[in-house]
Amino acid sequence: MAGRGIAKENEPFKNPYNRIMLLKNGRWQRAFRPFNSDRATSGVCLAESFAALYSEGHGRCEVGVIPCADGGSSLSLWKKGEVLFDNAVNCARLAMRTSRLVAILWHQGESDCDPERHPEYLEGLREALRDLRKELSAEDVPIVVGGLGDFLKDCEQFPSLVNYPYINAALTELAKTEPRLAFASAEGLTANADNLHFNAPSLLEFGRRYYEAFLTVENPDPAYEGRAEDGERSAMEEL
Repeated sequence: MAGRGIAKENEPFKNPYNRIMLLKNGRWQRAFRPFNSDRATSGVCLAESFAALYSEGHGRCEVGVIPCADGGSSLSLWKKGEVLFDNAVNCARLAMRTSRLVAILWHQGESDCDPERHPEYLEGLREALRDLRKELSAEDVPIVVGGLGDFLKDCEQFPSLVNYPYINAALTELAKTEPRLAFASAEGLTANADNLHFNAPSLLEFGRRYYEAFLTVENPDPAYEGRAEDGERSAMEEL
C-alpha cells in the first residue's frame, strides 16, 4: 500500500538520528514523507511507524524501506513477469547489495473485490508471494499481510468493495497455511472521507499492528538480544 493518509492530520514525520532510510534511485537516502510517491495524493503510510518500531526494538539500528507500491493495482499486475513484480524484485536486489532483507510488507486487494476476481485471490496471492521469495532467495524472510478496512462497505464510488470480507478471509487463510507469514488486522481502523483509503492516524496504528504481527514470525537475529519496549513506545511518540 502506498499510503494516502493526509499529512496535516498527523504530526510531521520525524527521523531521529537519521536511522530510517529510503531506497531512492538505487541508493539509500534519509527518509522523508511521502515514503512511496506513486501519485500526487501520496501521504502518510504504515511503513513509517513499522520502521520506527523496528529500529527501536532492535537496538536502534538503521532501517531501510524499499518503496515499490502502486496504488489501486490488482493482483494480476503483481504476478511474476509483470512490471510491478519485476520492479519490486529489482529494487530489493539493489537494496540487498548493502543490507539484509528482514521483512516483506504486503497490503493490497481492493481492486480484486470484483465477483469474478475474489474467488481466485487466495491461490493467486500465494503464488505471487512464493515467486517473490524465490526470486529474492528469501524463502525464510517473514511476510506480513494486512486486512482491508471495514469502512469499504460504505464506499459509494466502488460498489464491489462490499466483497472485501472475501479478501480478508483469503489473507487470514494464507497466514494459517504459509510459513513465516502473519496477518495484521484492520479491525476498528478508520478512513478518509472517501471511505476508500485509511486515514493518517489509522495508518500509523496499522504500522504498529504490522510490527506486532512481524514479531510472531521474525527470524532470530544473533546480533540482537531482547526488545526495547520503552524504545518502541518512544518511537510512536516521535512519529
